Amino acid sequence: MDGSRRYVRLGLFVVVSLSALAATLFLLGGRKWFQPTFTFETYFDQSVAGLDIGAPVRFRGVPLGQVSEILTSAATYERDVPIDRRRDYIVVRVKVNVSAREAVQMRQDVVTLARKGLRAQTQLAGITGQQYLSVDFLDPQKYPPLEFEWTPKHTYLPSAPSSAGEIIAKAQTFLASLNEADIKALGQSINTLVSDLDTKLRDLPVADLAAKAHDVLGNADATLARIDRALAAAPIDHTLHTLNSVSARLDVLLGDPSLKQAIDDVGVFSARLRQATDNGEVERMVKGLDVATERLEVLLGDNQYDVRAIVQELRITTDNLRSLSETVKRYPAGALVGGPPEKVRLPGSSP
Repeated sequence: MDGSRRYVRLGLFVVVSLSALAATLFLLGGRKWFQPTFTFETYFDQSVAGLDIGAPVRFRGVPLGQVSEILTSAATYERDVPIDRRRDYIVVRVKVNVSAREAVQMRQDVVTLARKGLRAQTQLAGITGQQYLSVDFLDPQKYPPLEFEWTPKHTYLPSAPSSAGEIIAKAQTFLASLNEADIKALGQSINTLVSDLDTKLRDLPVADLAAKAHDVLGNADATLARIDRALAAAPIDHTLHTLNSVSARLDVLLGDPSLKQAIDDVGVFSARLRQATDNGEVERMVKGLDVATERLEVLLGDNQYDVRAIVQELRITTDNLRSLSETVKRYPAGALVGGPPEKVRLPGSSP
């Protein structure tokens, strides 16, 4: 009885452990196994070097899925086709994670979208040479679908050559269009160009250029030496000390409360002046000064003789005051009482 209980407990432990392991795997990524996916494939008649499995697939920059398989049509669809009749395309399959409804809708829309110009194209992801698959609308007349005779395993989306592929194809077409005479003419042109360059290089005054370059370098060395001597002879320490003193004085000046008060007063005065200007007080003041000036001019013009007489009398009065001042200085008492004092006669002096 005890043995059977142990077996039951052991079985329960194994079942619980396996359930926990399955739940953990499901949470870590196993849920992707049960998500609906939509797979489409496209074909390229050129190299897709740099495009790896797991490379991102984007529709106008928006993440759409990732590359799931990169195969050859010869190994996938053309095993029974003679070698001389094989297409030798590169088959690229893409897996898109969508809901079941979206997957059905995509299968229905891909054919219509392909007719409107939806194409898959390889693009460089950076300077590292890695590529990703870009899906976008292009000119369907310029990029027609590739021809093939098999039935695709997944939904087929036409492709378009990459920009690098187009450049290589154009270069190959250009080289193929050249005949033997064109190649000879091109070679002769290149030889002539090289000969002309060689002649011009021989005609260059290399010795003169070298001598001038040597002189320029010598002058530069002499100038640098002069600069070094000037810097060594300059009273740099004294200049730095003076600058430090000036900086300290500026700090003291800027820290003076009176300067701050003066700046505040200037600000207040500027504000009041701006307010007076905005209110029109300054304009009224200027107009008042103009009116007073005009009145003063009229007054002086009408009483010009009286003003001249007043000025003469003021001059006479000034002269009298000056004479009185001198008299007071010499005879203070006489100026207050009357005439100058009598001279004192000493005994025995003649009258």
